[in-house]
Amino acid sequence: MKRRTFLKKTAFTTAGSLLIPQFLKAYEQKHFGQKPLNDKILVVIQLSGGNDGLNTVVPFRNDIYYRERPSIAINQNNVLRLNDEIGFNPALEKIKELYDNGLVSVINNVGYPNPDRSHFRSMDIWQTGSSSEEYLSSGWIGRYLDAQCIGQSCLPHQALEIDDTLSLALKGQQVNGLSLQNPEKLYRQTQSAFVKTLTDIPAADNHDNVAYLYKTLAETVSSAEYVHTKAKVNKSRMMYPTTELGKRLNTIAELITSGVSTSVYYVSLSGFDTHIRQNDQQDRLLRQYAEAVNVFVNDMKANSRLDDVMVLTFSEFGRRVKQNASSGTDHGTANNVFLIGGPKRTRPILNEAPDLTNLDNGDLKYSIDFREVYATLLDDWLHTDSTKILTQKFNKLPLF
Repeated sequence: MKRRTFLKKTAFTTAGSLLIPQFLKAYEQKHFGQKPLNDKILVVIQLSGGNDGLNTVVPFRNDIYYRERPSIAINQNNVLRLNDEIGFNPALEKIKELYDNGLVSVINNVGYPNPDRSHFRSMDIWQTGSSSEEYLSSGWIGRYLDAQCIGQSCLPHQALEIDDTLSLALKGQQVNGLSLQNPEKLYRQTQSAFVKTLTDIPAADNHDNVAYLYKTLAETVSSAEYVHTKAKVNKSRMMYPTTELGKRLNTIAELITSGVSTSVYYVSLSGFDTHIRQNDQQDRLLRQYAEAVNVFVNDMKANSRLDDVMVLTFSEFGRRVKQNASSGTDHGTANNVFLIGGPKRTRPILNEAPDLTNLDNGDLKYSIDFREVYATLLDDWLHTDSTKILTQKFNKLPLF
C-alpha cells in the first residue's frame, strides 16, 4: 500500500485494539485512563455565525438602541432585567434563572484590536488566541495540552470536542484533542476491518512515519475504548432537550459524572449569521442554548460537580449597531461573553454596558481583550501559566 493511500484512509478510519502491533499495545495499556490534568473542568460553547450581542444582553434604557433598530429591538417590557441598564433577551429565561442563583457572569464589550469581520478569520483568531495580524496553526486549548503534557505522553481524550471534526482550538503543536459525536459511535469506528491491512505494510520504507501513524492510531483507539467504557458508568437522570446542543451537553454531563479524565470539552451551536429576519432565528437559537445549559448546570449541581465545572460561551464577533434593510444585522465587532457555573459570583456583571455614543464606524468598541478572559481561565481555573500558552501576558479579570 502506498503511503499516500495509507494516510488518506487513516484520516477517516482507526485501528481495532486487538490488531494493533504488540509494541503499541504495551504503549496503549500504559496510558489507558490517565489522570485528569487538573481538578477543574472547562466546557466551551461556541455560538457560530456571529451572535448579535445587543439583542442578547439588551441596553433597554438606551434610546440610541431603539432608534437604530426600529423593527428588531427587543421590547423594553419584555427584557429580563439584570440592572437599571441591561437585561437578557426573553429567550434566555433559563439563563436568567441561573443568573438569579449567582451562577452567571456577563462580560460586555469583548473583542480584540483591528477586528476582522470574516467569519473564518475571526473564528481562527478566537480559536488560536492570536492577534489579528498573526496566523497560528495551533489552538489555545491545544497549546494548553502541550504545556500540561510536557514530560509525559497525554492521550487525546484530555480535551474532547463533541462533534465529528476537530476544531483548530483543540489542535496543539505536540498534542491534539479528540472529536466524537458520542462514545459508542467513536468506539464502533475504531473496530474497522481496514486495520487488517496494516499488518501487511512493510516497516522498511518511511519507518518513522509509519510508526508515528501507528502511535496516533493507538492513542485514538485507547481513548475511544476508555471513554466508551467510562461513559457507561453514569447515565443522566435529567430530561435534556432533544436539540443537538441538548444531546451534546447530555453526553458531556455523562462523561463528567462518570469520571472521565477530560479537562476541556468543546461544543458548537451554529446558525447565528442573522442577516435577514433576525429575531425569530436568534430567539429560537438562544432558547435552545438557554434550555440546554440550564439542564446541564442543574445536572452538575445534582451530582455535586458544579463547583468544579465552568461553562464559557462566546461568538466570533457581534453585529453592527444599526439594523440592515432586511430586518437583520450585519457583521460587527465587540460582543458579550458568558461564564456559567463554578462557584457563586460576587460580581455577576463584570463591566460597563456598551457605549452607543462612541462607536467605531458604526461598530461597538471593545474594552476587554478576549485573551484576558482566556488568561484568567487558564491561570485561575485550569491552573496553568497563561503566558506560555498565549505567548504574552494579559491582564486577568476579577472573575473568581
